[in-house]
Amino acid sequence: MEMLDIVLSLMALIVLEIILGIDNLVFLSILTEKLPKAQRRSARRWGLTFAWVTRLILLASALWLAKLTYPLVAWGDYSFSIRDIFLFAGGAFLIAKATQEIHGEMAEMEPDYDESQPRKITFRSVVIQVGLMDIVFSLDSVLTAIGLTTRFWVMSVAITVAILVMIYASDPVSEFIDKHPTIKMLALSFLILIGMVLVADSFSFHIPRGYIYFAMGFSLAVEGLNHIKRSRTIRRKK
Repeated sequence: MEMLDIVLSLMALIVLEIILGIDNLVFLSILTEKLPKAQRRSARRWGLTFAWVTRLILLASALWLAKLTYPLVAWGDYSFSIRDIFLFAGGAFLIAKATQEIHGEMAEMEPDYDESQPRKITFRSVVIQVGLMDIVFSLDSVLTAIGLTTRFWVMSVAITVAILVMIYASDPVSEFIDKHPTIKMLALSFLILIGMVLVADSFSFHIPRGYIYFAMGFSLAVEGLNHIKRSRTIRRKK
């Protein structure tokens, strides 16, 4: 029975880590799209490797991590722990970053846009941003993992498998987003939505992740129908 419990915990954690890694994968794809094509794959893999290391460090600091939920400061009827402050800062960063990217996408459509302008983003900054944001993204999943099992190796294996899946999925996801501008705008909108969820969590207002994933899936399904319609229209004109 003990082996069965270990296997079930491992499978549940792997699925959980992969699902909760979707938002990180979208952020990674958007961020690396600004780099030269020759550096994008390397940046994605280094970023996810950095994320893998940060998650293992969080697991190794399980007792310290649990203390992050203790109230640190109070403001009116709200009390904030270090975890809440992390979530608020991460959510605010996501909202600001996604808004900035949307502004950049709209600016590129302007007739006087200068494509020769140098890109300010660097390889190192992408890797660092991915690693730091993964800490925010993985706080809840790591706390959940600690609640599901006390075996460090089970949590480590689950996180490692999830990161490997994300590494191999990052290339096709990034290429798909890069080729379809409307999908990219949807992805940026999802990042704003995820940012708002993180901010809400920091105020102890929990929004079930299932609602978020349903909204994302529904939007992608509608966009898929629009893509099919556009493809058929193009074929008819030919």
